[in-house]
Formats: sequence, C-alpha cells, structure tokens
Amino acid sequence: MTPPLPRLIVITDWRLPPQRLRWALSQALDAGPQVALQHRHPEATGRRFFEEARELAALCQQRGNPLFVNGRFDVALRVGAHVHLPAHGPTPEEVRPHLPSGTWISAAVHDVSEAHAARGADLALVSPVFSPGSKPGDTRPPLGPTGFSTLAAALGCPALALGGITPARAAELPGAAGSAVISSVLEADDPRAAALSLLAACAGRAMLRAP
Repeated sequence: MTPPLPRLIVITDWRLPPQRLRWALSQALDAGPQVALQHRHPEATGRRFFEEARELAALCQQRGNPLFVNGRFDVALRVGAHVHLPAHGPTPEEVRPHLPSGTWISAAVHDVSEAHAARGADLALVSPVFSPGSKPGDTRPPLGPTGFSTLAAALGCPALALGGITPARAAELPGAAGSAVISSVLEADDPRAAALSLLAACAGRAMLRAP
C-alpha cells in the first residue's frame, strides 16, 4: 500500500546555529511519520548542499520520515529523497520520467498559472498565505484564506499552506490538507509540541495518499 503523504513539511533554515537546527529538526520528526523535512539552502555550494542532504536523509531514514530536496533532483536521487520543485523551473511532468517509482514531487505554487504548471505533482506548497515569519522582508502580498482556497481548488493534488502558518490559522484554512513551515517549528521552544499542534489542526481531514 502506498504510504500517506505528509501533513506537515518542516523546511530547513541553515541561518540558524547548526546545533539548534539539528536539534529542532530531530524534535519535529519525533512528532511522527506525518512530518517530512524539506532541504532548502540556496546559499550553499553544491558540495555543501549534497553533504547536508546526506545528513538529513540519514536522520529521516532512522525514523521513517520523508525527506524532500528543494530544486536539485540529482541530489534527491543520490540520497534517496523525494523532490520539491521551485516555481519557474522544470515541471512535475518533465521531471517525473527521470525519477524512480514511488518518488513524490511537491511543487511551489504562488498563483493560478503556477497551479496549472504543477500538474502531475503529488503535493503543492501554496504561499505566502500569511506574511512569512522567516522572511520579514518579503514584499509579496499574502494570499489570505480566500486566495489560498482559490489556488487549492485549481490544483490536481493536495495543497499544503506555507507562510505565517500557526495551528489556529491552519485549522481555519479551507482546502488545506496540511501545512509547511519554517520558523513556527524551528524557532519554537518545543519543536515537537509545535509540530504536534500543527498536525492536530488538520486531524479531522481525510488521509492523503499519492496517486
């Protein structure tokens, strides 16, 4: 049976002190198998990005949690991870034939055109729903609940809400299958409890499974 898709994706922030980041990620994964990590580090060299991906893959494999690698599906293949595709890059339909069976694809979606381009993805990370806590200089207007639900309805896959997500906001978002976060988990005093609260916000919704 195909395993359920994650309800919560915790995205790495390598600006945090390394010890703090690794501890917070481990704590978040302890919230259960519905938590996935996404390795994102746009400032890293290719070698450093790969080494970090290997470390995160080992961490996830020990616990049975999924790992997504942002943008670099060659690195994802090397470490046995799933793939996250940023907007304005290769589409899920272009990448899918080059991936092993069972590999999930998540896609970044910010507007209707990107929602259509995400056809073939298993998950979409729709943002920014609210002002992102990890990006105080982000000038993009937030989608808000109405904008999020419009994009979620245009997708052919489940939508995870990204950008300023808290448990209270996640519970009130129509059409959200889960959430993707950075600071609300990584900077929490108790990352495990923060992850559990976000999971509880969508506990009553149908389980997700890849096609």
